[in-house]
Amino acid sequence: MNRFRRLVGRPRGGVKGAISSKAGRIGLTGALALSLGLGVAACGDDSSGGSSGGQINLVAYSVVETVYDDALIPGFQKTSEGEGSSFKESFGPSGDQQRAIIAGQPADYVHLALEPDMQALVDAGIVDSSWQDNQYKGIVQDSVVAFTVRKGNPKNIQTWDDVVQPGVEVVTPNVFSSGGAKWNLMAAYGAQINQGKSPAEALAFVKTVLEHAVVQPGSAGDALTAFTSGKGDVLLSYESDAIEAQAAGEDIEHVVPDDTILIETPAASTVDAPTQAQDFLTYLWTPEAQQLFADGGYRPVDQSVLAKNKDKFPTPPGLFDIDSLGGWEKVNSEFFDPENGSIAKIEEDLGVSTG
Repeated sequence: MNRFRRLVGRPRGGVKGAISSKAGRIGLTGALALSLGLGVAACGDDSSGGSSGGQINLVAYSVVETVYDDALIPGFQKTSEGEGSSFKESFGPSGDQQRAIIAGQPADYVHLALEPDMQALVDAGIVDSSWQDNQYKGIVQDSVVAFTVRKGNPKNIQTWDDVVQPGVEVVTPNVFSSGGAKWNLMAAYGAQINQGKSPAEALAFVKTVLEHAVVQPGSAGDALTAFTSGKGDVLLSYESDAIEAQAAGEDIEHVVPDDTILIETPAASTVDAPTQAQDFLTYLWTPEAQQLFADGGYRPVDQSVLAKNKDKFPTPPGLFDIDSLGGWEKVNSEFFDPENGSIAKIEEDLGVSTG
């Protein structure tokens, strides 16, 4: 498959100078970026929060780039509410993105991998505290953690126990920058709890998974690029990422384990955003946009649309959510706090970068 970087500076909707940094993502046409590790996109000189003239500054976590570029933004621009709109986009690791926004990166619409990243924007006064006050609780699409494997699944990886067999090399992102990494590891942990293991045994299993990791890139998008470039035997990933990569022609398959976690990713418009940013968010919950999400490999949050796509998205028998593990506030503190988190300590002991 040819790999190339999409042109930086390509406008969406005709605004000169609109910048979109493409960091190791696969387009629906099969394009992949060459480089690893690029996260937050550069912004043009004409950027400003709450911009007028129909321009929306979109800031999101890495893996959703293709579905926005190829489906959701064009779909919105065809509606009466989206007429004349244009987008300046930034995609990267969720944790890096929320820190960049707090540091001043223009953002009108944000879509992040984790609720704690959105809460950080609420705490900073950038997103209103009512962002969850709707029937979808601020979630625009779902996914699950899956195993992405080589074509033919040569190591027959079907279960979590298979992931940690001798000789199996794992790829998963870095928990200090990537929301996807946290979903992956909580899927591994929760799967053990589902099987009747104690918390100590579940944490020991997570440690074993990380000991099998041959590389931990900065984002889920970069992890996919590392895997498709030849690293590892199994990639812990968003189901949507695997579906997208397969559709793009990569020589991979994916397996959804019986015990896995429901991934819920939050989105919101910012307090100073133009009206069209909120219109865009509202559009994403329409049946039309929810079907575009489904076509891109994401599980719709609209149950009627999900029902129409049930063959594509069967429910794993042991599916659980983050609330069953205590919710993100507890999980973030117990497992991922840089100073005291149990998984953070495991990563540090393994020499993984905390930057």
